[in-house]
Amino acid sequence: MTIGPVTTSWRKSSYSGSAGDDCVELAGAVDGVLLRDSKDPDGPKLAFGRVVLAALADEIRAGRHDL
Repeated sequence: MTIGPVTTSWRKSSYSGSAGDDCVELAGAVDGVLLRDSKDPDGPKLAFGRVVLAALADEIRAGRHDL
């Protein structure tokens, strides 16, 4: 997948608390979606295709990745 430039601004999860700690931010990219840690905006980003990210979100909602 080609990451390419971010095409939209970063947005925080609607589940983020008011303090802004432990947030995941998402941004649209040319071929998918980028994720980053809001505490480290210049740090590494994960790139996912939209279909893969949707499947991961479904698994998380179903509790398949709970500790």
